Amino acid sequence: MALVANDDFQYIIRCMNTNIEGREKVMYALTKIRGVGRRFANMVCKKADVDMSKRAGELSAQELENLVVIINNPLQFKIPDWFLNRKKDHKDGKNSQVTANNLDQKLREDLERLKKIR
Repeated sequence: MALVANDDFQYIIRCMNTNIEGREKVMYALTKIRGVGRRFANMVCKKADVDMSKRAGELSAQELENLVVIINNPLQFKIPDWFLNRKKDHKDGKNSQVTANNLDQKLREDLERLKKIR
């Protein structure tokens, strides 16, 4: 399968401290970001009104910015609480979607908390 790319096609996209392959479909390309799965990526694409048949390299800067905003603030875009990967955080009791470097930080905090229990 040959990919015919425009002049503005990006083969590698840097998004949320992750290199995203531009030749993949948008939904599957978003799953390369740690903390974003296929179902959450599908929901984010629908909320951002991004065409699911597009390749990630074909996204405009505005579309990519919309996707990042929705991933960072899913509750503001009416994504349900049960869809998020961090429910009732031990420190603040809030529901959130933890991605990229924050995922490592939260894991480290949880392990330290569990070590104190023992």
